[in-house]
Amino acid sequence: MDTTQTTHISLCAGYGGIDIGLKRAIPSLRTIAFSEIEAFACANLVAKMEAGLLDAAPIWTDLKTFPWGQFCDRVDILSGGYPCQPFSAAGKRLGTEDPRHLWPYIASGIRVMRPRICFFENVEGHITLGLRAVIEELESMGYAVSWGIFSAVEVGAPHQRKRVFILAHCLRERRQLQDWWKQSAIPLFIGNGSSRGIEWPTRPGQPQHQWEPPRVVGNSEIGEDNGREFRNLDEATRQGGCGDNAIDGSSNGKNRKWQTQPPLGGTPNGIAGGMDYAELCVSCDNRTDELRLLGNGVVPATAEKAFRTLMEKLL
Repeated sequence: MDTTQTTHISLCAGYGGIDIGLKRAIPSLRTIAFSEIEAFACANLVAKMEAGLLDAAPIWTDLKTFPWGQFCDRVDILSGGYPCQPFSAAGKRLGTEDPRHLWPYIASGIRVMRPRICFFENVEGHITLGLRAVIEELESMGYAVSWGIFSAVEVGAPHQRKRVFILAHCLRERRQLQDWWKQSAIPLFIGNGSSRGIEWPTRPGQPQHQWEPPRVVGNSEIGEDNGREFRNLDEATRQGGCGDNAIDGSSNGKNRKWQTQPPLGGTPNGIAGGMDYAELCVSCDNRTDELRLLGNGVVPATAEKAFRTLMEKLL
């Protein structure tokens, strides 16, 4: 494997949580293609590309017709959070009978593409439904497989979000992978690494920790006084509530529109503060789509920890 550039394809990318987590562990990571069917998620990925948070790459909207053969022996890491509905306890748990079951398409694609490493994520309910079949199929293709449960709270997030992560590497390239991992990975807890021992997230108005995901915020007017806006939130509410004409109470005396509902992980004035950052880089008022995207997403720090842990275990 090339230590100067690690090629990566992201399936069922969502808002790119796995991609951001992998990039933290492997600075040489270069995503060369995405696959995502949801229009809102695609728009979010494009917004992140424009903001420089993700690599600019084409987005294939139908995984079932993804051109696997064009990437044969050209991909170092294939990642994805394939649909959880067939396995989730919140659904009917139809497994292979669920029309949203995409693993068979991914498995056939792996046979054609032959990536060196596969890294997948799903809900905890996958353990009792479908996980064994995934592991056995990967092993039958010549991969060594490991898996584990990782949660967002482990990396300092204020929510649990337990997820199953599966990592598989090609057995025939084990030695090369060991050398690549030693040379390519950033040591843990350095740079944009783990949050161990540090409160997460920083409060609005305070400098962000180096390892925190950037605050890409929609529906807000953030200026030099963004910290002041938070401190004056109670005053603004007293003067006009959180409706369309509430006063922010800051010294500039301007009227500012406060949202009646906060964006993802935010507070009523629209500044992101507590979870992950699925917002578009431009204003977007579809809160339902935002919440759906966030609910299905992966916390980048969790993906990073899972990848590091499972790589160390396998290699």
